[in-house]
Amino acid sequence: MAPRLLRFSLVAFCMLLATFLSVPVIGSRTATSTDSTASRNVGEEVVELRIDDEIEPILAEYVVNGIEQANRRHARLILITLSTPGGLDTSMREIIQSILGSQVPVVTYVYPTGSRAASAGFFILLSADIAAMSPGTDTGAASPITAIGGQPVQVDQTLAKKILNEADAYLRSYVTKRGRNTNLASTAVTDAKAFTEKEALDGKLIDLIANSPEDLLAKLNGRTVTRFNGSTTELALAHPVMVPVEMTGRERFLSRIVQPDVFFILLILGVLGLYVEFTHPGLFAPGVMGGIALLLALFAMHLLPINFVGIALIALALALFVLEAKFPTHGVLGLGGLVSMTLGALLLIRSPLTGRGVSLLTALSVAIPFAIIIVFLMRLVLRSHHWKPTTGKEELIGEQGQVTEPIGSAASAAGMVFVHGELWRAAAANGEAIPKGSRIRVRKVTGLTLEVEPVASPRSMVS
Repeated sequence: MAPRLLRFSLVAFCMLLATFLSVPVIGSRTATSTDSTASRNVGEEVVELRIDDEIEPILAEYVVNGIEQANRRHARLILITLSTPGGLDTSMREIIQSILGSQVPVVTYVYPTGSRAASAGFFILLSADIAAMSPGTDTGAASPITAIGGQPVQVDQTLAKKILNEADAYLRSYVTKRGRNTNLASTAVTDAKAFTEKEALDGKLIDLIANSPEDLLAKLNGRTVTRFNGSTTELALAHPVMVPVEMTGRERFLSRIVQPDVFFILLILGVLGLYVEFTHPGLFAPGVMGGIALLLALFAMHLLPINFVGIALIALALALFVLEAKFPTHGVLGLGGLVSMTLGALLLIRSPLTGRGVSLLTALSVAIPFAIIIVFLMRLVLRSHHWKPTTGKEELIGEQGQVTEPIGSAASAAGMVFVHGELWRAAAANGEAIPKGSRIRVRKVTGLTLEVEPVASPRSMVS
């Protein structure tokens, strides 16, 4: 049973891993030509990258790698579409550094309609050679936020000023070189101001408004741009070939792990797998899978804004489930554990930018089965402590039998008894003589000799 369960678990895990990794890395589509034309117009490639979530280390790695790939391919242009609430300062700076150092011109574009490039997205938008927005979008609100455990915190006034002034200086350092409105850009940092696409264009924060990527490339065709180093380049995009670059299998896998719902599921599966292995040693599969899930959860914990109050509530829930199995509380402790785990899941992750965390549906879908499994397994363990051994000599203790050869009172005067379908040498426990045909009970097993005591028959008790 255990080897079969192990094989099934490993196959299931491999299928899950394949699902994570089965994504394309790079594809191509043309903006104004066919795929056959694309192969002939390699010099007019437009590499398309997407920032469509919070800016974190995995997304930064994807963008940096995409820019490096475009430079190796000698692409004509790099197009980065933005739809982000912001993200981590360190990841934002990695992306900006790569944009500023790119040999291929870079265009940042807030798209599609209804998107935003807020906070760190505002910094990235203004760092490119060309900044564009689509109708119905906004940008700005770039004041830095200090957060601990996923929650914004108040810091010393002097430290807050240092963080604010440094962020403002960093923005001005490249906005000035790009020829954009430095004073207006600074208000997004110092005063948390935000701008519509028209306000950004009128304020000379962006260069143009375009309805779609195709419209954007048409407007850029023949346009001369000034690079960060002062040189000028004319964009020849008469027949642009759009080359969307997707995340690699590794990046896609890691980006899914750091999603709040996936992280919570991995954390609970890890705890459950190790718990099953410890309570039922020898299965191996739960321990292996639980260890892998828990290590992946620890990796995600390093990147996500974890609230340790949530971790404490989940630990409390586990303790309550175990106590529910041990004491007859009629479900009080179990219900308390379910509430504790649900609240812990909801408080586990909370981004100060988006408020996104574990969904209520995921929290309940995981907490309820987890409670049932833990209570059930713990009750099995507790019951097993009272089970009588069914193998070995220990199973004979307490068994009753019949004397086939009388047992003398002397220690050496052993007789024979018939117990459990077998004949055994037997000696009296208190040294008394036991006649043939008497009923006895086994008290101890010493080697091949049973230590027995007489059992009064119902007839003798009445008389």
